[in-house]
Amino acid sequence: MNRAEAYSLVTSMVTNLNLLKHMLATEACLRGLARKLGEDEEKWGLAGLLHDIDYDQTKDDTSKHGHVGAEILAGKGVEPDIIQAVKAHVCAVPIQFRLDRALYASDPITGLIVAAALMHPTKKLANVDTEFILRRYKEKKFAAGANREQIATCSELGLSLEEFTAICVGSMQSIAPDLGL
Repeated sequence: MNRAEAYSLVTSMVTNLNLLKHMLATEACLRGLARKLGEDEEKWGLAGLLHDIDYDQTKDDTSKHGHVGAEILAGKGVEPDIIQAVKAHVCAVPIQFRLDRALYASDPITGLIVAAALMHPTKKLANVDTEFILRRYKEKKFAAGANREQIATCSELGLSLEEFTAICVGSMQSIAPDLGL
């Protein structure tokens, strides 16, 4: 599956605009991480774009999230390592590979970055930097749904929290118009 096919599939199955923006943000983060870590940028980007493909179908039974997505993606001929990462990002299967870990750590940081941008006086990603995000990261009540323990697993990729955050902020800034920020 190429990026255009993946985007078409996502837009045919995801009805919530904010979820679509989250999936685009996660794609951007994974592309940035792939560049930094010397991995396949297209493959990692696809995993980020596709990771919540089943959300509309599983939002009332989150125990199925990841599993249904894996079935959908397998039926479309998506590579097994992308399917593995989609399942691993919700702990439906153990994290085994760098792609799994990258998706698992990136998923929640996108929400933290968006929340920080929205609370910034300009409401623009361009004006949010790593230091600003990390100050918000320390505030447990700020973007409480952004699991800090999950984000911190970026260390298992060999990245400090600061470096990981900088990569994700920069990657999301590169698609800010698509995110409405």
